[in-house]
Amino acid sequence: MSKQTPARACGIDFGTSNSTVGWLRPGMDTMIALEDGKITLPSVVFFNMEERRPVYGRLALHEYLEGYEGRLMRSLKSLLGSKLIKHDTSVLGTAMPFKDLLALFIGELKKRAETTAGRAFDEVVLGRPVHFVDDDIMADQEAEDTMAEVARKIGFKEVSFQYEPIAAAFDYESTLEREELVLIVDIGGGTSDFSLVRLSPDRRFYDDRHEDILATGGVHIGGTDFDKQLSLQGVMPLFGYGSRMKSGAYMPTSTHINLATWHTINSVYSQKSQLALGSMRYDIEDTQGIDRLFKLIDQRAGHWLAMEVEETKIELTHTESRAVAMDRIEAGLNVDLTRVLFESAIDALLERVRNSVTALLKDAGAAFTDVDTVFFTGGSSGIPALRNGVAAMLPNARHVEGNIFGSIGSGLAIEAKKRYG
Repeated sequence: MSKQTPARACGIDFGTSNSTVGWLRPGMDTMIALEDGKITLPSVVFFNMEERRPVYGRLALHEYLEGYEGRLMRSLKSLLGSKLIKHDTSVLGTAMPFKDLLALFIGELKKRAETTAGRAFDEVVLGRPVHFVDDDIMADQEAEDTMAEVARKIGFKEVSFQYEPIAAAFDYESTLEREELVLIVDIGGGTSDFSLVRLSPDRRFYDDRHEDILATGGVHIGGTDFDKQLSLQGVMPLFGYGSRMKSGAYMPTSTHINLATWHTINSVYSQKSQLALGSMRYDIEDTQGIDRLFKLIDQRAGHWLAMEVEETKIELTHTESRAVAMDRIEAGLNVDLTRVLFESAIDALLERVRNSVTALLKDAGAAFTDVDTVFFTGGSSGIPALRNGVAAMLPNARHVEGNIFGSIGSGLAIEAKKRYG
């Protein structure tokens, strides 16, 4: 097929926090605009109870924050590989299988891409993390199978997969003028994925790149995990996390952990959860924190608080601190969250990331000094402590920043053109 002909297939990067669609077209941007001229569609669905309809992306977040009655669901990709995927959830008063929820959102991606492209897409290359599930091959394969099933259900006739960091590598390769040994560091919302790849201007046209992929690896750690730790260490103590019971024991933490985890926030609003909290209030020495917790739950402000924490994480990539005002919970209540606190909170997670990079290089039989370039991509790849930690391991490597949200989608589009024409 001529290089001047638009590709038949698209590439979809269904992300934990943001999603994109790429399509190779001569003389045009690879990434397709999905919402308000932007290439990303936040992976969010809001079921608007008043108007009985689902809303997606930024508009979903806007309607939720404006106070519309309904249910907000985010971090949908985290369902893949979890036990929840086989169950239902309550949506607009009816039971909806979680698989159908995924189909709803990925189907919206397909519909918006086709509307912008002015044509249908029957073939797709889907991005996937190196590991949906750590250390469980069967669960990992089941997660991929579920995603393929969903893609076929929404109308794709041909479905294939590419590792997300490999897709990012192909995007970077399109800019090269000489051969390089490249470590791709892809830190997304749910996973940290790594690939050691040999790239060059000549190799980019090869159909079979198996020998150029020296090793792949990763861990189930991403931006939502960093959010969770920042929330637990910096915010949840205001709501009773770490409080002592009269017996001397610590207050049970399940409610705080659920509030700090995007896809479990709704569970704290259940009658069972609130009754359990109420029964323990009288056994707590200082009830100030748990009383604030009741106010937060009464206002259903869990997602609002999670968004404040996420925004703080983003701000701390380029500032030393951010003040979070919580007057909606209690007049004058605020907390100053610092980069030092954040880095301390995620230190154990970053150690696992560094260990994964070490294991990857060992698998490839490569020395730390062999790596020419570190290519950073993914929404959480800008965290200074993460970058500095990886950089310190690779003394000879230069650092390149890809399109944080577009590199994977672009690489998947390149792969889609190769596979389907």
